Amino acid sequence: MSYQQREFHIFVAQIFPDLLKSKEKGDKEVFNKLILKILPDIRKYVKQRLVAAIKKGHFHKNKYKPDDFVDQLFIEVYEHIEEVKKAEDFYLWLFQKTNQLLENIIEEEEFDDLFFKNIDDYSKPEWDEMEEKFSADAEGDLLMMDELDDSSFHKNDYTLNHVFVEDDEQNYIDKLDKELSDAKTQKHMQMILHKLPLHMQSVFELYSKYNFNVDEISVIKGIAQKEVNRLIEETRNELRKSFFSRYLTDDK
Repeated sequence: MSYQQREFHIFVAQIFPDLLKSKEKGDKEVFNKLILKILPDIRKYVKQRLVAAIKKGHFHKNKYKPDDFVDQLFIEVYEHIEEVKKAEDFYLWLFQKTNQLLENIIEEEEFDDLFFKNIDDYSKPEWDEMEEKFSADAEGDLLMMDELDDSSFHKNDYTLNHVFVEDDEQNYIDKLDKELSDAKTQKHMQMILHKLPLHMQSVFELYSKYNFNVDEISVIKGIAQKEVNRLIEETRNELRKSFFSRYLTDDK
């Protein structure tokens, strides 16, 4: 976890007692103002989940907006904040509530098995064409969803260290770093993650972008730690396989 993220987690925990006090006084205005201070990460998470669901064709671009979920989250937090027993658990609990709201709307879909069965057979022109189409579709989605068009959404935090984690794989990271820019690495990873089911995407996102550990993701998603580990490992394997197929063919 970065210093910035650690500081933000501390900040969220510090606000928790003030939220409880404002609710006890029945002061919703102060309560809502305090919540607004800690929403950036939550909004970013909602936006990313919505775009992923729209690209999967779950619903029309204009059917839901991030504020639909944020507004409901305000209500959920106000009504159930007493469920949180310790201030340091509040940040995790916020993600848990947000995930429940999203899961009520977004259904899961089948694994794109055909793509990954053929991944070793794609030629360089086919990879490039695939990425070009993915980029064009992504830009179209974002342009049509003005609510999602802000700097926090476009910031990506996927790195090769999330894919190649074994000690003997550092040479793959070094080779890819020399060959690819950060932007190119990001785009490739986004394209592969898009092919995966949404529940795999969201678990990997919580792990890599938000730096939640397996136990915390288990709480947020309401699934066993063993399942979280499996989803992270399967996602990492598919990303790893794609890098080998496209950029590391001589190392297989």
